[in-house]
Amino acid sequence: MDFYCHKLKLVIEVDGSIHNLQAVKDVDVERQRQLELDGLKIVRFTNEEILKTKERVIEKINLLINELS
Repeated sequence: MDFYCHKLKLVIEVDGSIHNLQAVKDVDVERQRQLELDGLKIVRFTNEEILKTKERVIEKINLLINELS
C-alpha cells in the first residue's frame, strides 16, 4: 500500500511501470482481492496519471472520501 486511511478503510496505490509486467499484475490482482475481502476500498493510479492529470486524481480521491465518510 502506498497510502492508507484507517478511518475510511481506503487504500491508494500508485503504480509505476513495473506494474505493467504480467507477474506483477497477477500479484496485484490477488493482493487487491484479499484487501477487498478485508473490507478495504482500493483505488489505483499510475505514476503518469499523477504527473499529468493530478487535478483529476485529486478529484477522484475527494469523491471517494465523500462516498466513504
